[in-house]
Amino acid sequence: RSSARAVCLGRNSVSPPPPLPMISGDPSLLDGRVMLLHVPGGTVVSKQGDQDMNILFVVSGLLHVYQRKIDSEEDTCLFVVRPGEMVGQLAVLTGEPLIFTIKANRDCSFLSISKAHFYEIMRKQPTVVLGVAHTVVKRVSSFVRQIDFALDWMEVEAGRAVYRQGDKSDCTYIVLSGRLRSVIRKDDGKKRLAGEYGRGDLIGVVETLTHQARATTVHAVRDSELAKLPTGALTSIKRRYPQVVTRLIHLLGEKILGSLQQGTVTGHQFGLHTAGSKWDSGNPASNLSTVAIMPVSEDVPLTAFALELKHALSAIGPILLLTSDNIKQRLGSAALDSIHEYRLSSWLGQQEDIHRIVLYQADSTLTPWTQRCVRQADCVLIVGLGEQEPTVGELERMLESTAVRAQKQLVLLHREDGPAPSRTVEWLNMRSWCSGHLHLCCPRRVFSRRSMPKLVEMYQRVFQRPPDRHSDFSRLARVLTGNAIALVLGGGGARGCAQVGIIRALTECGIPVDMVGGTSIGAFMGALYSEERNYSQIRIRAKQWAEDMTSMVKTVLDLTYPITSMFSGAGFNSSICSVFKDRQIEDLWIPYFTITTDITASAMRVHTDGSLWRYVRASMSLSGYMPPLCDPKDGHLLMDGGYINNLPADVARSMGAKVVIAIDVGSQDETDLTNYGDALSGWWLLWKRWNPLATKVKVLNMAEIQTRLAYVCCVRQLEMVKNSEYCEYLRPPIDSYGTLDFGKFNEICEVGYQHGRTVFDIWVRSGVLEKMLQDRQGTSKMKACDVLTCPNASFTDLAEIVSRIEPAKVATVDDESDYQTEYEEELPDGPKDAYADFQSAPAHVGSDSVSCPHLPVPLG
Repeated sequence: RSSARAVCLGRNSVSPPPPLPMISGDPSLLDGRVMLLHVPGGTVVSKQGDQDMNILFVVSGLLHVYQRKIDSEEDTCLFVVRPGEMVGQLAVLTGEPLIFTIKANRDCSFLSISKAHFYEIMRKQPTVVLGVAHTVVKRVSSFVRQIDFALDWMEVEAGRAVYRQGDKSDCTYIVLSGRLRSVIRKDDGKKRLAGEYGRGDLIGVVETLTHQARATTVHAVRDSELAKLPTGALTSIKRRYPQVVTRLIHLLGEKILGSLQQGTVTGHQFGLHTAGSKWDSGNPASNLSTVAIMPVSEDVPLTAFALELKHALSAIGPILLLTSDNIKQRLGSAALDSIHEYRLSSWLGQQEDIHRIVLYQADSTLTPWTQRCVRQADCVLIVGLGEQEPTVGELERMLESTAVRAQKQLVLLHREDGPAPSRTVEWLNMRSWCSGHLHLCCPRRVFSRRSMPKLVEMYQRVFQRPPDRHSDFSRLARVLTGNAIALVLGGGGARGCAQVGIIRALTECGIPVDMVGGTSIGAFMGALYSEERNYSQIRIRAKQWAEDMTSMVKTVLDLTYPITSMFSGAGFNSSICSVFKDRQIEDLWIPYFTITTDITASAMRVHTDGSLWRYVRASMSLSGYMPPLCDPKDGHLLMDGGYINNLPADVARSMGAKVVIAIDVGSQDETDLTNYGDALSGWWLLWKRWNPLATKVKVLNMAEIQTRLAYVCCVRQLEMVKNSEYCEYLRPPIDSYGTLDFGKFNEICEVGYQHGRTVFDIWVRSGVLEKMLQDRQGTSKMKACDVLTCPNASFTDLAEIVSRIEPAKVATVDDESDYQTEYEEELPDGPKDAYADFQSAPAHVGSDSVSCPHLPVPLG
């Protein structure tokens, strides 16, 4: 556009523009609202995805219209706009982003009317809408017009079911806005979450294609808009465009592979969407669009919290913070009245389109705006003060009574110089409806007692600086947007001391960690990191414990008669308990989990709550050395988690992590063992070992065989983790150190640091870290500055304008022709009922028609 010569057409124009076909009766409507542009060949006039589009009327030359198909790097020419024709009117009428690219391949002149000016013309002459709409429909193929009849638009209130398990599957749903949740009911009556789906996802396509009953119940988490695609319509699309089948198979394949990596493959989980980078596939939290913020009490500095969170989210994508006050400023004082429901809903939906996350800040009481916030929310943040007595606020009671289905997270705020989190269990026990919690250490400014103007002025200065990616608010931002980075630490005895060095390297290289998990020694080191977050303190505490492990006196005193184990476990319990005291897992700064092997139920256990030292100890209980720990919750016997999952990166992934940094410090088994044939004599082995002149042989003893058998399952799982795309696997060079070499703490720690520093420096220099932190969805949203030309304060309701058009008198028609339009009349064999018999319609695709310009079905 920079090369265009623009001449504003007013009353003093040198040469009048040619008449526009859409304007009749009053040419003065164009005064000062039309520009004549001349562009040289090769100019890109508008790009696919542009939010702010003008209507273009070609005077001379040609404009070529291109569209980039899904998963393609090349643009395909859809049609050519010739003199006397218009383009761009669809984007202006609908307010949606432009669905194609407009390019002048040779010199071209055209008239341009901005969206704001076109809306002004509409207000004065509403019938202009019909003329412009007519030019759009003429360009669209008959096939797409028939699809328009087949598609049903439906609005689903929060909590209502779209369909239920066991229902007949006769259609597929496309999420236009909102959020849906899929739940499966087991034979024992228990319900299990199968998945959540956001804008652009396809729901129920597998059952529809296979003609099976619905496998799950799907209901709306919040107020949602859906497009309903009947089976007949989908069949017709497949017949007319077979490439749709290929596309569906491709999407299903991506979803199945993503689920295989998480170990959660079920036939009913397929909410289809395309993946971005290698870490994005199957990420459950990546499609959150709206977050409501609600205070526990009036003491919560909710405005400061919302502004702080907005600042942190700005590193991920465009963010909009809405309050009842700025809604009234933008849309008028009566914007929240029920009479303007459609207008407000449309505007809010538009904001979701152009922002990565829309934050809804609720009022302190149950006002219509607070109810709107809850209805619009994909996720509700309940914000409390960690220093106060645990309590339930009035607004929360409303949440419980109205059965709001959006996920709810408890966020507890703490002062920088205040005490560590405590009594979190009491907060959570009062809130059975909360699915999780986070502790945030807040900057002093959050608790400052400033007036509202002063507070806003202060945060305007804060917004001028980039957010600190290591702050707790940035962690909350990554968790909400599905961009969390997890650190997973494996088991390996004293070799786990290398993990302390790697934590130091992580900190120095600026790599944030949002979740920590571990097994065995990794559970111990991970718990230290989650509780302390200060490398110096982590090292001091880890070294003290390692020195305690080398005490021969304590080891001998803990010996017992070896029926269950060689040691009673009392001494080991004391060493772990002295490190963590009575800390609960819920009180840790960073979300944490540990893995144990439940030998009572023969299953893996994931512990995210309860006594920290007990579950760390249970995860470190090697068979033969320590007795199993009896779980205080159910009495089950818990052993070392390494027997079932020694590097639980897959668990971190299932808990919402986008990227998992996995540190493996396990022992490497020798594979060059002696081939002794079909039988083995113990006397022969004894001779080989006692005779100094005999050739040494490598044959496993009984204990080594039992150990290898115990870790067979773990080794297989480790290979799956190493080959997964979401996992960044690291193994420092620690093979020369033994499992009980705790006396070499400093040496092993330095090996881990040097290895971690080398790897992470490469990540930083090569851009891997930036890609980890990059949000896939954020790249597809418009920039924050790309707002509509029509200002928000003068929001235009197209329906209100069209309602002023005088209806034309039409002849009475048969019921049969209800779905027929004037554009089907040119077809000799046009369908009489396009909905019921719509695959019988012949294709009508000319050189100037668009086959499928913006069909919701993923074509191509």
